[in-house]
Amino acid sequence: MKYQFICYPKCTTCQKAKKWLTDNGIAYDERHIKEQNPTAEELKEWREKSGLPLRKFFNTSGLLYKSMQLKDKLPNMSDTEMVTILASDGMLVKRPILLAGNRVLVGFKAEEWEQVK
Repeated sequence: MKYQFICYPKCTTCQKAKKWLTDNGIAYDERHIKEQNPTAEELKEWREKSGLPLRKFFNTSGLLYKSMQLKDKLPNMSDTEMVTILASDGMLVKRPILLAGNRVLVGFKAEEWEQVK
């Protein structure tokens, strides 16, 4: 199975995840999250497959997240509003994201990624 690795190349966590994939001999297609922003449809599908709440898809340490004051706004937003905001700019989306068949992993934790090998 070939995975899809969605990342921002300058992100150090993404670099660690990429090295992990390579070191474990896992084939993947790489997608630059800023150049190819996830669509609302993709985000809805990924959320469903990941089992995570939508707020876990936000890059909470990003400058854009902070400048938009999303920490204060998210609790009062509907899922539709969150998806719309996430789909507006790839820099708002937590990364890396690994699409592995019916599994979607958000962020990099080697012990979680081990389970999709």
